[in-house]
Amino acid sequence: MEIDMTLALSVLDQSPVPAGGSAAVALRDTVRFARAIDTLGYTRFWVAEHHGSASFAGLAPEILTAVLLEQTQHMRIGTGGVLLPRYDARKVAEVFHVLADLHPGRVDLGIGRAGGPANTFPDQLDILSGALEALRAERPAGSDPEVWLLGSGTRSGKLAADRSLRFCFGHFLNPAQTAPALSEFHRQGNHGRAALAVRVFVAETTSAAQAQARSYLLWRSRKDLGADEPLPSPTDAARHRWTPAERIHAAANQAAIVVGDPVEAYDQLTALAKLHEVDEIVVNTLAHNPDDRILAYRLLAEAFASR
Repeated sequence: MEIDMTLALSVLDQSPVPAGGSAAVALRDTVRFARAIDTLGYTRFWVAEHHGSASFAGLAPEILTAVLLEQTQHMRIGTGGVLLPRYDARKVAEVFHVLADLHPGRVDLGIGRAGGPANTFPDQLDILSGALEALRAERPAGSDPEVWLLGSGTRSGKLAADRSLRFCFGHFLNPAQTAPALSEFHRQGNHGRAALAVRVFVAETTSAAQAQARSYLLWRSRKDLGADEPLPSPTDAARHRWTPAERIHAAANQAAIVVGDPVEAYDQLTALAKLHEVDEIVVNTLAHNPDDRILAYRLLAEAFASR
């Protein structure tokens, strides 16, 4: 089955660690997840980078990218993203040059700014672009890594436009800035080169999707209040006695997510894409049970394929 649509669907996976689980198992679940949805028509599969977090296992997205390229055949594979300020930009270029040599035409290099000062990031980005350009002559046409700038504010939209880079905005991180950031990007004529990363909870029924979302909202509320912990199960979230502070944060975070059965999720995602003039949605789902995550992406692919 392939997704037949104008709007492309892609994946951002953060290798979430479930309560009672481990980081090692979470990484293996990401590999199993990618294999399970490789033939469903998703355009790209990105893995994230987090450090010092009990919630996410993805410390080295470039390594996980290499593993996933070997384990899949159809999707583009890449990072969402490499936190460039933590590294030598030339070394990042060399790593993705090697990946592109081994898997031409399937490698994405998503770049994030977190991990260092904002004022030096544009210079690092220029060094990276220059290093990739210098290596490009050694590769066949069309085999280069596809470079994306990731962001959650208006400065990232302007920087992507200034550097003629593809741009993915993290709606799930900062929904209030989605419209101004993408407007800044589109202002310079970059239509068709933008994607929107959205946190989505979809299940066979609306109530099942809401149960998944409740688990996430409890985790997110605790994180906002200073407790970075593994993802609780829907059962634990249903039994939890929410504090007033947790309820306040959950209500605020509810606005940034898409929740529903496959038809409801389809309607919400296509409306977001139309509103913000993007032709690609990057779906992020945090589920305690990795099988629920796989099912969610199967249901979403079927919903888009049937329209």
